[in-house]
Amino acid sequence: MLILKRTNKQPEYTQGELYVDNKYFCDTLEPTDRGLKKDDPTSLIKQVKVPSKTAIPTGLYKISYEIKSPKYSQIKYYKDFCDGKMPRLLDVKGFDGILIHPGNWVSHNSQNDSDGCILVGKWDKDHLINSRITWEKLYNLKQTEIKIE
Repeated sequence: MLILKRTNKQPEYTQGELYVDNKYFCDTLEPTDRGLKKDDPTSLIKQVKVPSKTAIPTGLYKISYEIKSPKYSQIKYYKDFCDGKMPRLLDVKGFDGILIHPGNWVSHNSQNDSDGCILVGKWDKDHLINSRITWEKLYNLKQTEIKIE
């Protein structure tokens, strides 16, 4: 099981640490944590959510590796590596298409690699590095659940 512990909540982004079977695996980067929880009513989530700038609600989610991403299945690297089938969190209330994928920035000088998704890599000053290598290792573990705290 994956556990994502959100460790640094800033106005523009949220840093975290990802654990695999209770062992530190990598750092994460997400949009702003707005205090949402999985058991919050959908109406509240939609009221609080800022599209493309909100981290998903905390809670336990299943992960599927069987759904092709319309965006990533068109990119040669992902098409070759996983046929565009990215790790997708299922049943995220008020959100659609939440993935775990490589990326470096969230809301930084007009660079934005996440519209709500979880980016993985190693934290370096103000962004993630080694993201693609980290993501490949994580992908190959095929973890089927993630708990976001």
